[in-house]
Amino acid sequence: MEVKTGIVKSKGRDRIGVILYVVYVLLLLASALLIVKILGIQIFFNPDPKIESALTPGSRARSIEPVRGNILDCNGRLLAMSCPTYQIAMDCTVRREEFAKDKKEGAQKEQQWLAKARDLSVELAKVFPEKSADEYYKLITNGRRSGKKYLRLGKPVDHNVYMRICKFPLFNEGKYKGGLIAEQQNIRIYPYGKLARRTIGFVRNNRSDVGNTHVGLEGKFDYVLHGREGKEWTKITDVGRVLDNDSTKTRPEDGKDIRSTINIDYQDIAYRALYDQIKEEEDLEGACLVLMETATGAIRSMVNLYRDSGATDFEEVTNLAIGRSIEPGSVFKTVTLMQVLSDGYIKSLDETLPTNHGVIQNAKAPADDHIRDYERHNGTDRITILHGFEISSNYVFGTLAVSNYAKKPLRFIENIYSYKLGEAFDFDLEGLATPTIPSPNDKNRYWSNSDLAVMGYGYGTRETPMHILTFYNAIANKGKMMKPYLVEDIELNGVVKSKRGPALMSTICTKAVADTITRALRAVTSDGTARYSLRGSKCTVAGKTGTSFGTYKGGSYSDENGRRKYQGTFVGFFPAEAPRYTVICSVFSKPTRKQYQGGGIPARTVRTLVNELYSIDPAFRPTLTAAK
Repeated sequence: MEVKTGIVKSKGRDRIGVILYVVYVLLLLASALLIVKILGIQIFFNPDPKIESALTPGSRARSIEPVRGNILDCNGRLLAMSCPTYQIAMDCTVRREEFAKDKKEGAQKEQQWLAKARDLSVELAKVFPEKSADEYYKLITNGRRSGKKYLRLGKPVDHNVYMRICKFPLFNEGKYKGGLIAEQQNIRIYPYGKLARRTIGFVRNNRSDVGNTHVGLEGKFDYVLHGREGKEWTKITDVGRVLDNDSTKTRPEDGKDIRSTINIDYQDIAYRALYDQIKEEEDLEGACLVLMETATGAIRSMVNLYRDSGATDFEEVTNLAIGRSIEPGSVFKTVTLMQVLSDGYIKSLDETLPTNHGVIQNAKAPADDHIRDYERHNGTDRITILHGFEISSNYVFGTLAVSNYAKKPLRFIENIYSYKLGEAFDFDLEGLATPTIPSPNDKNRYWSNSDLAVMGYGYGTRETPMHILTFYNAIANKGKMMKPYLVEDIELNGVVKSKRGPALMSTICTKAVADTITRALRAVTSDGTARYSLRGSKCTVAGKTGTSFGTYKGGSYSDENGRRKYQGTFVGFFPAEAPRYTVICSVFSKPTRKQYQGGGIPARTVRTLVNELYSIDPAFRPTLTAAK
């Protein structure tokens, strides 16, 4: 009986072992099949694109804006800077579904959330007073019912206000519980307002409805100031759009700073000096004033005031100093004087010419009434070149051009180009206009001695104020022509990365010629056309006045009502004994019967500028002492 029992037990264990073995084999086969299936899916399976896109969170690239670099004046004061602002918005739907699923306490939690939303509305009305607390609460509750995930609240705020908003009821619980959305935006701030506004400029991105979107230093050096954008990837999850940590992230490179040559104190003085002279002049269209450091070519101030049609006041809306090309008038007589001195046709300013009743021989040009007055009052038929320069005689300088260059007019033209008055040289702002210089080689126009005569006294050519300023600065600098510039260097965190600065363009005359011309320019301000306006200057000024007229249809200088468009200019340098600065001031009138000459507003503006700079710049007195 015991043996049979043992046999039964043994057969029972064998049956269990077989079953376990079969189960093991089945599991092994299932595992192998599963592995093969997984490998097949990994290697060969291509899911339906629609199903894949529906089930897989999509990643999207998002640009990270760098911080734009600053623009500084020559002493490191901020002229343009970037400041972060925050656009506040709200996701009105946060926790709504969570409360709806909680059947026991969900309704109570929803009411608590709405109570906090009412407290939030009270605080929002204090920061954004354009709406009342009740209006904000209505917006939030309506947005919650309609499933609004982005409710914009007010205008962008600065960092201090943003930090205050973060402490408001509900918002202090964060994005996913309170619904706070804050989008950072960097805006450009100009601490000195209108001062040098056109020179500093701007960049308008994604604007197709305006003309030039890159203006001034901001535009020309956008590639330096902007920096390099970064990139990060985000994906949509159950809690909204979050960073995709599996993707690479490129950090942005902040923009570099630009140190300009502008001295904001000088800019303020120059602006007030010009604006005070023109603000009551209803017939003026605009005016400009540029101050250049003689030895280096650094632009210390640049003022451009313009009044659009219908505007009531002057604003910095266009750069007249570099963009307006005009007939220069009598300031161009200095170009003729430099030519005859450099080419050896005259040796001294005391040489004389026959007055000839103001009529230029061998040229059809208007007679010079100044010479007729000179003959009548002085009882002589000869005039010195110096006195002709003092009274700005068209006859004297038309005669010098025709009598010396009639047989070789190309020499006269070549000299103008050698003085850099025939080309748009590289400058730190876009928009420098190209001068217009007529030539005997131009097949589309007839050339005569009359062309040479009018060029000799300032008509026929077209120059920008910047070109004229650069030419006169070379005289002040003993013949060395410095390239005008507005950017000293490019910096990053106060460290200079790229040094710019003074550059010699050419030497246009000898020191002796420059000294002789300086003598003539000093005579203009002491005894000539600028003597009254510059009377009372705190230091000596050497310079020249010039007046020209805009043309109408058919080349006439007057309209049918006898009105003219005046362009008056004064250009010079000071102190005359040891020049430190060169300055040009030009005014541009609408059609008017009132005269706007270079010896008027422009010369008076320069006198104000000189006196103000003399008062604040300690460098003047040692310079004058050394000169004496």
